Amino acid sequence: MNYKNWYGHIVDVLQQSIFPGVVVVDDSGRIVEIRHIEDGSIKEDAPYIIPGFIDAHIHIESTMLTPRNYAKVAVSHGVVAAVCDPHEIANVMGVEGIDWMIDNASTMRFCCWFGLPSCIPASPLDISGAVIDSTMTDELMERDDIHFLAEVMNFPAVINSEEEIMKKIFSALKRGKVVDGHAPLLNDDDIRKYAFAGITTDHECTSLEEARLTIQEGINVIIRDGSAAKDFGILSDIIKEHPQFCMLCADDKHPDDLIKGYIDELVRRGVGKGIPVESMLRAACVNPIKHYDLPIGLLQVHDPATFVIVNNLKDFDIQETVIDGHTVYTQHDGVNEDALFTSEFKKEPINCMRAQRINVDTIATPKHWKKVRVIEATDGMLLTNSSVADIDALANEQIQKIVVYNRYEPMQPQIAYIKGFALRCGAIGTTISHDSHQIVVIGTNDDDIVKVINALIDNEGGIVVNNGKEIKSLPLPLAGLMSTLPAEQLSALYVELDKEAKEMGCPFHAPFITLAFMSLPVIPHIKLTSRGLVDVDTNKIVPAGF
Repeated sequence: MNYKNWYGHIVDVLQQSIFPGVVVVDDSGRIVEIRHIEDGSIKEDAPYIIPGFIDAHIHIESTMLTPRNYAKVAVSHGVVAAVCDPHEIANVMGVEGIDWMIDNASTMRFCCWFGLPSCIPASPLDISGAVIDSTMTDELMERDDIHFLAEVMNFPAVINSEEEIMKKIFSALKRGKVVDGHAPLLNDDDIRKYAFAGITTDHECTSLEEARLTIQEGINVIIRDGSAAKDFGILSDIIKEHPQFCMLCADDKHPDDLIKGYIDELVRRGVGKGIPVESMLRAACVNPIKHYDLPIGLLQVHDPATFVIVNNLKDFDIQETVIDGHTVYTQHDGVNEDALFTSEFKKEPINCMRAQRINVDTIATPKHWKKVRVIEATDGMLLTNSSVADIDALANEQIQKIVVYNRYEPMQPQIAYIKGFALRCGAIGTTISHDSHQIVVIGTNDDDIVKVINALIDNEGGIVVNNGKEIKSLPLPLAGLMSTLPAEQLSALYVELDKEAKEMGCPFHAPFITLAFMSLPVIPHIKLTSRGLVDVDTNKIVPAGF
């Protein structure tokens, strides 16, 4: 039997102790001994060995990377596992898409812990590329590679105990599988009903008061810090108050932001704000493993040898990431693909684009409209507000047209108006539009909007920017959501389009990810879907103009 040794200051999060020592790992990739070393040979400036970080809720598709390429970035940030909701690709491709993601992830040591999306489609007020009903859910929950029921986004249905959603929840609970939540801005009574249904997490809290209420009702708070929604700054104090009920996640994170920082960044920020190290590591490492029963070690004897080595407990610079006894990343040499990947992946890309090209007449504003409802978008927020504007004053108010066009079946494009993107020219568009992933475009004039729509159709999905003079594209051949390119190359292309959108006037940190949520009718208060303008508070279609 051969053994590998890792020396440093060992952080035992479970016992809340730190001591100089050695972690001994055998050929099976398990820890066989953790030995204290008190002879002074481990200096004060020696590195620290900590459990690996976990993303407690992510849609990998939102990184625009395949699971394999996502993992290559994740391990460089000390992330060794992710609780994955393949909700995006399931809305486009159904079970075929879920299987593609699971198969891709099965070729590596990085742990992608997949759940079954609970809302395909996300809402009856939109049309997706597939349907997974309660009967299918009950069958799929039998699978060993489906580990939990992913975020139950149709919270009104849960609160009203509607039969279809309750059957899905029961399918998970009767098999001992946990149920994830998605419950923005619920009042006391409604969050109590939501918890009573058996839902045990929520990543939609946007205030400390909301987080406290959520925890009070027995629901774990997953603090989100992605590309568009950045809640850590507001919610991080809840970790100090209730470390045993908190986890961390990205939810939706584009590749340029993923490269810059991930869960390691949140731990660094939390400790910098005065949150105890043991509380931050509990949220980042321990709680997800215990809640989801992840097969990941917590730096204990007999555990899988999955851990991270950092320079200190302030900067958390990742020096080495180890999974199952294999060094998959070092700061000096980068990602060790031979250690990270266990086999090749040979499946072909899958896609679904049935939309036909359109002309300007297709999206013309009805001549009888005198006033329009306006979607008000805000940087860093998924919530939108609603207002009414005179149609003659739209330009002065920087209110622009938004179009959603169904890509799965023949339908008339839906139009409405939106404020906040502040484009000075041209149009921007994408097929990453949560959660049904229709074609969604915002622009200053109909001609440029149509050019973007048609370019997205020609590319079979992706991101397109039209500055009024030229069109730039980032094709996403995997379900119109993901690229096969590695993160660095994909990020460079994405950054170019992001920069172009900002040069056209958009003030948002992440224009395209904000755009992607303007068609999601499960986050208040008003959104545009392929069926029309949705008042999320009443869960009804309302006239876009009158």
